[in-house]
Amino acid sequence: MSYGFFLTRDGCRLAYVDEGQGTPVLWQHGLGADRNQPAEVFPAIEGIRHITLECRGHGQSELGEPTALSIEQFANDVIDLLDALQVPRAIVGGISLGAAISLRLAVTQPKRVSGLILARPAWIADKAPQQLHIYREVARLLGRHGPDEGEKRLNDMDLLREVEASSPDNAASMRGFFRRHNQMSTIELLHRIPAQGPGISRAQIAGLSLPALVIANGQDFVHPVETAMTLHDLIPHSTFRLIASKTESRAKYVAEFGQTLREFLEPSRSVA
Repeated sequence: MSYGFFLTRDGCRLAYVDEGQGTPVLWQHGLGADRNQPAEVFPAIEGIRHITLECRGHGQSELGEPTALSIEQFANDVIDLLDALQVPRAIVGGISLGAAISLRLAVTQPKRVSGLILARPAWIADKAPQQLHIYREVARLLGRHGPDEGEKRLNDMDLLREVEASSPDNAASMRGFFRRHNQMSTIELLHRIPAQGPGISRAQIAGLSLPALVIANGQDFVHPVETAMTLHDLIPHSTFRLIASKTESRAKYVAEFGQTLREFLEPSRSVA
């Protein structure tokens, strides 16, 4: 495995993982996560080259200029990484934010994208999906009250109780943001990214022509099955898979996620 750093076109130092040989698959994490989140569910497949960029403000990557934070910027950074690695074309995919980045790339950089995986998507085309409002509440509480008092106030909110009723895993993630290492980057990311969209239209999504897989799970407030189904309906000839939720069983979730990825990726692998 190669874990390294590179500079984007505007000079931001970002971390990445590059392992394996064969068909390149760029596999991206969700908001506030790092390389370990997508790695947990990505199966080892001979003939697949697994690449993950830690987006600005995530993992070991620099935050850079906060006003530059956007799904569009993250997608541009992915292209910079693929250029640095001399990867002309890749299957792209990811979880949540990673799915939004990948969807934007498929629409805006079709010559660079040979396949698409949208796992637990939170965005379609519109800005600021309603179910992401809780991220901005976390940013507000962390900025005004700090980690301890901010988390206490979050626990007293009806909004968190609503999230926890349908998705204890989502609620645990919201609490986890108060213990994230870099408070400034957490506030900037949670304030800015959920208010945005991927900057593409539904018509552009419907015009995609490539192999595509959409993955959803139930009991997920932030990533409704309906969002995944809408994307599946929009993308011609896409495949839809519903897997176990982490609330039901984390082990089952990881196993079903990995098997679903394997079934999609194995036909495209290249073995020397």
